[in-house]
Amino acid sequence: MYYVSTRNKQLEFTPAQAISQGLSREGGLFLPAALPRLPGHALENLKNMSYQQRAVYIMGLYLTHFTTSELTAYTAKAYGPEKFDTRAVAPVHKVDGKTYCLELWHGPTCAFKDMALQMLPYLLTASMRKNYDNRTVCVLVATSGDTGKAAMEGFRDVDQTKILTFYPKDGVSEVQALQMKTQEGENVGVCSVVGNFDDVQTGVKQLFSDEALRAQLEENHIFLSSANSINWGRVLPQIVYYVSAYCDLLRDGEIANGDAINVCVPTGNFGNILAAYYAREMGVPIAKLICASNSNNVLTDFLRTGTYDKNRTFFHTVSPSMDILISSNLERLLYALSGGDDRCVAGYMEQLAGTGSYTVDEDIRKKLTALFDAGYADEEATKSAIGRLWTEHRYLIDTHTAVAFHVLEEYRARTGDETPTVVASTASPFKFCDAVLDAIGVEERAQGAALLDQLAEATGVAVPRPLAGLREKTVRFDGWVQKEQMKAVVTGFLK
Repeated sequence: MYYVSTRNKQLEFTPAQAISQGLSREGGLFLPAALPRLPGHALENLKNMSYQQRAVYIMGLYLTHFTTSELTAYTAKAYGPEKFDTRAVAPVHKVDGKTYCLELWHGPTCAFKDMALQMLPYLLTASMRKNYDNRTVCVLVATSGDTGKAAMEGFRDVDQTKILTFYPKDGVSEVQALQMKTQEGENVGVCSVVGNFDDVQTGVKQLFSDEALRAQLEENHIFLSSANSINWGRVLPQIVYYVSAYCDLLRDGEIANGDAINVCVPTGNFGNILAAYYAREMGVPIAKLICASNSNNVLTDFLRTGTYDKNRTFFHTVSPSMDILISSNLERLLYALSGGDDRCVAGYMEQLAGTGSYTVDEDIRKKLTALFDAGYADEEATKSAIGRLWTEHRYLIDTHTAVAFHVLEEYRARTGDETPTVVASTASPFKFCDAVLDAIGVEERAQGAALLDQLAEATGVAVPRPLAGLREKTVRFDGWVQKEQMKAVVTGFLK
């Protein structure tokens, strides 16, 4: 299998080249030239396999230049018991007779980003060995809260790698910030940036396109790569857990093979729901993809109207990992729905960069409407969903998962669609203690790491082990810069 860029499909790349490079030189995103399809018996065969075995099978369809033994070794390390607190890795929790929660936060940083970022270091370092023998790879990360910590934990002290994470100053939760500021590892760096996530993400993309910086790093045998979901090595492991969720429902007798399910995903950068779309295109019987946004509802408006317009008020919300107005992975969907028209996609991206908006053609808009539904939750609705799930089901969810539950409830009321639905639960509620405590009616709240104990005492739910350890950790990184200074931070980090 070969990979192409969303903005230039004339050039072909191996999987290793696509993963190691991260972003195409003209700014496009890599994706398979053609998506593989699951054989008719695959889901039935996969249902009794372990998560690791499922991952080897699915990723092997895309990574044709990697051996089965390589992928088996990587999945054993990435999803083993020393990293994840459950053998299921991504268990499906039954909320009621028609609603299931896909828990994606049982890894070392308690967020869904672990599902990909525990795998990516193995894929990236193997890709580097296949392409660039003696170079050091510098991984640049823009994070809205979870990606940075998950990436640093995955790449911590990995040979021939360095990783530098930027996050928006005052734009993440207290626990998220503390996780990054206390990150261990000799090859890691962290810096906050004045502005919002879009400023940070744009800054990192500009660094990848900076030819002078690339030339300077080349002289020192340093290769830039990405751990953001612009890297195909991030998206691919996410496809696995949607296939796995269907297999779990099949194994447990909740559905019969071929029965349709819906999937509801809280998303800002569009990567998580894009992975569900790819699972659908591979043959998983997903009927409707329900996109859930917070008050930064640019995706909701786009999926309803076909117009993407980032020229709007930016909101800092209690679901900060979705506080995004430029959804990078949407570019991959546009490529697919346009029939692989790279010039069309490049045109939309030029309009977005120039005016902040674009409108897709009528054919793409109709395809969007057929595949997707969308909604959003404001702050009050988000907290209400947390309180409702706790009161009615004694099930504690975080702010992002709450956005999805609210949107799903509205979708069902509006459409009458009672199809069994899997909700992607993207983070432990303990990463957003302040908002969760507020939602369940606790008015007086502690500060910092003490919030973890307060939420545990209020609910009887144990603090996840990786977060409980924050109390004893030392702050290592507390610097901040203006967005214009990000290049200087990179060059200083790599001296």
